[in-house]
Amino acid sequence: MKSLPLLVLLVVSFPRPAPASKGPFPLYMVNDFSWQNCDNEDDPVLITSLEVEPVPINIPGKLTVGLEIKTAVPITSPLQVVVALDKEVAPGFWLRIPCIKKIGSCTYQDICETIDSFIPPGEPCPEPLHTYGLPCHCPFKKGTYSLPKTTFEIPPVKLPPSLGNGNYRTEIILRNSTTNLGCFKIYASLKEK
Repeated sequence: MKSLPLLVLLVVSFPRPAPASKGPFPLYMVNDFSWQNCDNEDDPVLITSLEVEPVPINIPGKLTVGLEIKTAVPITSPLQVVVALDKEVAPGFWLRIPCIKKIGSCTYQDICETIDSFIPPGEPCPEPLHTYGLPCHCPFKKGTYSLPKTTFEIPPVKLPPSLGNGNYRTEIILRNSTTNLGCFKIYASLKEK
């Protein structure tokens, strides 16, 4: 099996770590993490397995992720990612978080270009992809892609005031120029410690 670094795709939908500074960072805890495919699993790109340990997730802290994805079509550039991020402001009432400084409900026109900006073509893929001999650039061939359980260090983050304690739902849609390729929903509760 090969690996598609979907984690890279998911990371763009969440706030980036703040740059290192001498000031204190808040501590967060993510509870009630869950996920699902959208559209009755009719899309050509599906997450077949996503394991996240431990839950609750401590930020900063260690996170272990195992992932398997199946794609019935090649994934090529341009690959648009549309993120809708909602926060529950009252029981059953959700408010869409706008896209501000590439955080929130944003549309990323070509995630393949974004990946290339972080990992220039021709450079070795980062860990753990390099260790497993896994690709990290578009295009990705159709097939089954898996990332064995791997532990990552989550750095400290500073969130904008619109984010913070609360329940969140995120919908991530992958699409090419003509059709939706995949749709994933993530639910989580965030609490500052």
